[in-house]
Amino acid sequence: MFEKDLRIGFLLDFYGDVLSDRKRTVLDAYYNQDLSLSEIAGDVGISRQGVRELIKKAEEELRFYEERLGLAARFREAQRQAERLLQLLREKGADDEIFRAAECLAASIR
Repeated sequence: MFEKDLRIGFLLDFYGDVLSDRKRTVLDAYYNQDLSLSEIAGDVGISRQGVRELIKKAEEELRFYEERLGLAARFREAQRQAERLLQLLREKGADDEIFRAAECLAASIR
């Protein structure tokens, strides 16, 4: 049995559309719907081993895209910076209009 790398579910949100339909479907079932390899194999019509191999290949593909493009890492950093901005504005007693704009920004990337 192999362990799930839960970061893959996050990467699937960013790069899922560039995967083949089959890979995307299998990863979604495994990570987002929490189906077992046997359940997925029955749904897709391949062996458990085939599902496992498909998952591994799709995971590698998602990691490749993230390594090259870094969209997920940039998104996480934007979230951190938006939260930091809100914290600083609270501490400094910022103008209401500026604070509301910062809150909207932070909410849009949560």
